[in-house]
Amino acid sequence: MEDTTAPSVTKPIRCIVKLGGAAITCKNELEKINEETVDIVSSQLREAMVTGSSSRKVLGMDWSTRPGKPGISCDADDFEDRNLDSSSFIVVHGAGSFGHFQASKSGVHKGGLNKPLVKAGFVATRISVTTLNLEIVRALAREGIPSIGLSPFSCGWTTSERNMASADLSMVARAINSGFIPVLHGDAVLDDLQGCTILSGDVIIRHLAAYLKPEYVVFLTDVLGVYDRPPSEPNAVLLREIAVRDDGTWSVVKPTLADTNTQVEITVAAHDTTGGMVTKISEAALIAKLGIDVYIVKAATTHSSRALSGEVRGAIPEDWLGTVIRFGGKGNGFPTSDTQLLQSIEFYKSSSTSLKEFN
Repeated sequence: MEDTTAPSVTKPIRCIVKLGGAAITCKNELEKINEETVDIVSSQLREAMVTGSSSRKVLGMDWSTRPGKPGISCDADDFEDRNLDSSSFIVVHGAGSFGHFQASKSGVHKGGLNKPLVKAGFVATRISVTTLNLEIVRALAREGIPSIGLSPFSCGWTTSERNMASADLSMVARAINSGFIPVLHGDAVLDDLQGCTILSGDVIIRHLAAYLKPEYVVFLTDVLGVYDRPPSEPNAVLLREIAVRDDGTWSVVKPTLADTNTQVEITVAAHDTTGGMVTKISEAALIAKLGIDVYIVKAATTHSSRALSGEVRGAIPEDWLGTVIRFGGKGNGFPTSDTQLLQSIEFYKSSSTSLKEFN
């Protein structure tokens, strides 16, 4: 039985943002961050969180040195009359080219902490994913966002047979109440029955959404959204709006398709230890079934900027490219089960055969 400590927050959560691993890292290079995308997304988040921030000097909060970068810049006087209040956002990021290699090589996701290789891999995986977390926090801090890294393992989150067993949200709530932006990530965690496993960022974001009830959720990926087939195939169609109903049926609202039940093979990279595309799609659908709109959009584009700001909520603008998954009320839509939905559409990450995911 899941045990969740969910203290109240003092102001409503506006948005939970998922930074897809394939978007923020270079998926074909081990432990390499896509700095250009991360920098653009961080700037877009600042503009979405802080009213009027685009016209003011950015007060960076990363006062540590970085190899090959200019020295520390901090003028205490700049902070004297500056209000650092921002909208309540939560950021969750995937691992991309961090963590998956270590977890897959050692079998951390399968459990067995009594095995030396698994225990070593658990340590190696956490070193990798927390390294990425620090870099994401630093990128946000350079944009003047008061971000705080929070690791699920360190917060006491655990699983049982890979299902969420315990999630203490007290530190998340306290960070928000203190004016910080929590930044969580997919992590290696302890499991009550198998010893250890990998807790996907997608599971984390659905859990946060269920208890903290944000106004909307944005998934930033490395493609425009959900397609009816791989985007590289002829006549691939971007599914702009999908309605998920309370009985598990679903329908494509925009565009009108002749056949939305075409079966598509779900591709998962061999080293993806978080459940692959099935996990990604099911978690997004479960969030939508809570009555929370989910926007899937390509990171570091004008479309992602508009989604983060909340501009595209309600009727979808014709010039906005992305996918919206939202609650469609009671059943009697297209007679397709949740399982068939997972088999029928895929968040295609790229035409590359490496790391087709947005964990």
